[in-house]
Amino acid sequence: MNSDQKLSSGDQERAERLVEICQRIREQVGRIVVGQDEVIEQLLIAILARGHCLLEGVPGLAKTLMVRSLAETMNLTFHRIQFTPDLMPADITGTDIIQENKQTGHRDLVFEKGPIFTQMLLADEINRTPPKTQAALLEAMQEHEVTVGGTTYSLEEPFFVLATQNPIEQEGTYPLPEAQRDRFLFNVVVDYPDRDQESEIIDRTTSTLNSKIEPVVTGEEIIECQGTVRLVPLPEHVKHFVLDLVRSARPKDPSTASWVRELIDWGPGPRASQQLVLAAKARALLQGRHHVTLDDVTALALPVLRHRIVPTFNAEAEGVSVDDLVRRLLKEVPAAQKQLL
Repeated sequence: MNSDQKLSSGDQERAERLVEICQRIREQVGRIVVGQDEVIEQLLIAILARGHCLLEGVPGLAKTLMVRSLAETMNLTFHRIQFTPDLMPADITGTDIIQENKQTGHRDLVFEKGPIFTQMLLADEINRTPPKTQAALLEAMQEHEVTVGGTTYSLEEPFFVLATQNPIEQEGTYPLPEAQRDRFLFNVVVDYPDRDQESEIIDRTTSTLNSKIEPVVTGEEIIECQGTVRLVPLPEHVKHFVLDLVRSARPKDPSTASWVRELIDWGPGPRASQQLVLAAKARALLQGRHHVTLDDVTALALPVLRHRIVPTFNAEAEGVSVDDLVRRLLKEVPAAQKQLL
């Protein structure tokens, strides 16, 4: 769709239905999860954009509860894998086992599916398992397929991987390789609740109150919503802003500022531009608009870019975080200045 086109009346009805579905999801998740509205919105955007999420936060911030609640609300199959140092790739994907046919007496190889064969997969503490096991997720995340023993198996749609990391306990962990991190649409930071929210958490979890989640949307409706997101027009000036923003974070680009070459070792690839646009389209619909604005891009720049930028030793020595770098880029890209004033 060209940037100057508008949604047809039928597509506008689909967009309105998407907003209604997401509102029902929020209401149901809100029965269990207190606060974390921004995190839940980013999870919804990732799902609508057909992407995966990496959640970072200290233990006890309801990361697992949020993911499980979303799966229940969407009536999707859900599996949770606790990643450990001794976990093997076959423990995730499944393996061929020898099984005897009781009628013929012959022994045949039968594929025993692993927990990755689900619609929503929670990879808990993904950085606690070695790279070879982390890599077992790569094909599934990118192609929505799993290959075992030369045979390829398709995963049921919709399919999402939501992985968690503990940012404060790094002893005995295996940081995700850049290629693996790039497969995630968002790197979502889960922060502490405020005082009122924490008070409500205490009331809910230490009393006899027992809220239940009702499924309010099917997998087929989620797939339809994902198709609706791609219909949203992308104005030409927003596309150029995305290009300017992503390319300005690459230290080897000729137009890059000198401070970028000093503070950034590796910048984001083209997948960052693609996913930033898709995420911005999803956010536009959730905001009740049928077109993407600069505000959609700037609001999602941090979760899209923070795991795709590798800072230099100089940046780390000076205490400059990746979030600081992204904020500085947003201020210096010309189109962003007008939006941030």
